[in-house]
Amino acid sequence: MRIGFSPRTASRMLAAAVAVMTLAAPVGAARAAVTDAFYDRVFMLAAHQKCDLFEPRLIAALDAAALQARGAALRAGTPVADLTSAAARAQARASRTACDDSDLSRVKARVQAGFAGWSRAARMSFPGDRSAWRGDRYVSREIGWRLVQDSVVGGSPVRFGLAGQGPTATSPVAVVSFAGRPRPYAARLVMRDRVQAPRVWLTGGGLPPESARRVFFAASSRAAASGLLTEGARQGEAWTFSSEAADALAQLDPRESFVIEFLFRDDSVASARFEAGDFAAGRAFLAMGSV
Repeated sequence: MRIGFSPRTASRMLAAAVAVMTLAAPVGAARAAVTDAFYDRVFMLAAHQKCDLFEPRLIAALDAAALQARGAALRAGTPVADLTSAAARAQARASRTACDDSDLSRVKARVQAGFAGWSRAARMSFPGDRSAWRGDRYVSREIGWRLVQDSVVGGSPVRFGLAGQGPTATSPVAVVSFAGRPRPYAARLVMRDRVQAPRVWLTGGGLPPESARRVFFAASSRAAASGLLTEGARQGEAWTFSSEAADALAQLDPRESFVIEFLFRDDSVASARFEAGDFAAGRAFLAMGSV
């Protein structure tokens, strides 16, 4: 019998587990509060790097918490520069804190206690502005979604994320179930090019001009495994992208969009829009390993 928690319950447990890490003095404003939460997580990660405080699975949880806090701060309107400054202050404080500091020891114990229950969470939801990533750390004999977000193109459902038999999946996959259309001959993932356009692009909630876009073409396609299809779908195609595409996606601002485009031989393009959201936090959640 499997023991796990619902995505909503797991999300609440994450909040409870990382809340014990608060070290910064309260500021009062809502924006400052979420920045403080990010500061706390970065401080604990930096302290661990210096003092070797935690086991690898807990570090993966702290990574997820830090990334999730960063996303929440950005969605609350915190400027990127403020988060960069907060991270620098947290790292500087960690460098000045002795490994045998009594306050650090107490916080370490509370973090470990808070993490004990959350470490059993097999599934989590990472909400964004409009959509959510759903993480799953179960191991199964069948191929299934380990981190996934749903979208649609026309009347056809599209899913995108990391798929496999366990949480070690690294290559992103797009699964589409077209109804009444010929098979596309190619698929590509389109996002902001962080080199050509260093600043986040949020205008209209869409993509930047073509000159500032980065494109990853799918390396292969095949019939989708039944565990990857949306409910009620009888067939679909799975388009697999490189792990480099996943790394690039994880570096986007969580407020940004990206698009999966399916190309047809009549020169038409069918596009499904997704939200970058907490994709990076979801990957860190999977890095905790299987349940």
